[in-house]
Amino acid sequence: MTATALEWSILGPAFMAGLLVLATHVPLGIEVLKRGIIFIDLAIAQTAGLGALAAMLYRADAEEGYSFAVQACSLTAALLGALLLTWTEKRFPDIQEALIGCLFVLTASLALLLVGQNPHGAEHMKELLAGQILWVSSDQLVQVGAVYALLLSVWFSLKHRIGHSGFYILFAVAVTASVQLVGVYLVFAILIMPALAVRKRSGRNQLMAGYITGTAGLALGLVISAIFDYATGPNIVCTLAVTSILASLYHSLRNSASFSGR
Repeated sequence: MTATALEWSILGPAFMAGLLVLATHVPLGIEVLKRGIIFIDLAIAQTAGLGALAAMLYRADAEEGYSFAVQACSLTAALLGALLLTWTEKRFPDIQEALIGCLFVLTASLALLLVGQNPHGAEHMKELLAGQILWVSSDQLVQVGAVYALLLSVWFSLKHRIGHSGFYILFAVAVTASVQLVGVYLVFAILIMPALAVRKRSGRNQLMAGYITGTAGLALGLVISAIFDYATGPNIVCTLAVTSILASLYHSLRNSASFSGR
């Protein structure tokens, strides 16, 4: 292990970015599992990614990837996707999960069509899917942190009153910001894996266990990727899977021991 491999100036901002995404996505992931709409994150993230990709490919001033044009197009696409899913949930509740899957594959296919029309499209597509968490800037952290603080305050104070439409809109805003930080794959992993690991818990214990599980997976993934020079985003997805499985097994064994002791 070299001193530069784990240099805080590189891993610190990446770790903070991951913590910001965890802060919003763990409680939202728990809610997604309760609603039984598991793939909404992939669908909305891919929709947001499609908007960002369109801006990156067709706006000369959006080449840096975090311009106003990229954010505006990404958020607009995500909100349109959220409003569509709000309508389908009311109109076709029995097939909502299937419609979410259809939205994902449709937006993914449109993204591939866009990529095929631009020589730099494949590179932008990889950035959106796998993410560039090691290269987040302090400006990004401040901007996204402010957005997340607002979203969390709304969620924890009004989650029982915002209804289906409010949930989808809030979710779309959170995912749009997250995709720009860590990519589609890591957004989905952070949303679903810790929530699955703590699904049998309840209340504050469930939320805290989800945060601990996600933070452990994030930290482990960053350290391993730094030491072995692995792709950071995909590596964190793998370590999140490991910590989530371990957390789930721990909870199951603890429950079994408690039941046997009665």
